[in-house]
Amino acid sequence: MQIKHLPLALASFSGMASAQGASGSGQTTRYWDCCKPSCGWTQKTNSGKLIGTCSQSDSPLNDNGATRSGCDSGGSAYMCSNQSPWAVSESLSYGWAAVRISGQTETTWCCACYELTFTSGPVSGKKMIVQASNTGGDLGQNHFDLAIPGGGVGQFNACTNQYGAPPNGWGERYGGVSSRAACDSFPEALKDGCYWRFDWFGGADNPGVTFKQVACPAALVAKSGCSRNNDAIDETPTGPSSVSTWTPAAAATGTASI
Repeated sequence: MQIKHLPLALASFSGMASAQGASGSGQTTRYWDCCKPSCGWTQKTNSGKLIGTCSQSDSPLNDNGATRSGCDSGGSAYMCSNQSPWAVSESLSYGWAAVRISGQTETTWCCACYELTFTSGPVSGKKMIVQASNTGGDLGQNHFDLAIPGGGVGQFNACTNQYGAPPNGWGERYGGVSSRAACDSFPEALKDGCYWRFDWFGGADNPGVTFKQVACPAALVAKSGCSRNNDAIDETPTGPSSVSTWTPAAAATGTASI
């Protein structure tokens, strides 16, 4: 999990549960460690559902969360490549993140969705809706560690076992690859997510955010397999269950799907 120590002024500790769900301001980092996400274990949500995990060959596991993480000795459950970010429009993307929300616990945030509005860097003003798939024990409060292939393995590394990545993952262990061209040599299933970082995301480096909890887009739920029962907000998934990837070329011809 990719962490950089940031000044405390960059993170607000005001994001608390309310009738409108959690909201506030915070920080982002990035990671892709290939480990089984913590929200892929049973009893992490109020619905009993869990984030899907995959085998070493990237095939979905139908094990009700029983398989040990590929980051543990003898484990064989990994992150699924389809939980990579993708652009929905020029100003909106969908994806997943490891999170830590002030005053809350895993059973509150696992599989919940948050609308992030970026407040700094080349991505400033754009929005991203992320589903919480993981928990970062080393994250600060109101912290979203975006799941981006090539974003750095951080503390743990199952990518060497799953994909034959270098011992410290692709690029720097904390921070990942530094150019779009580095994505060209990635496993085919991870290339688009890596390119996203340099295309839609503009190569942004840990931009600040404001955030609010929202109902999950059905397109995220369809890929992760996880949704929550209503609690702080109405968490009924919204919108179509399949949303195409937006590209500048498609937008120019008016064929982008959002």
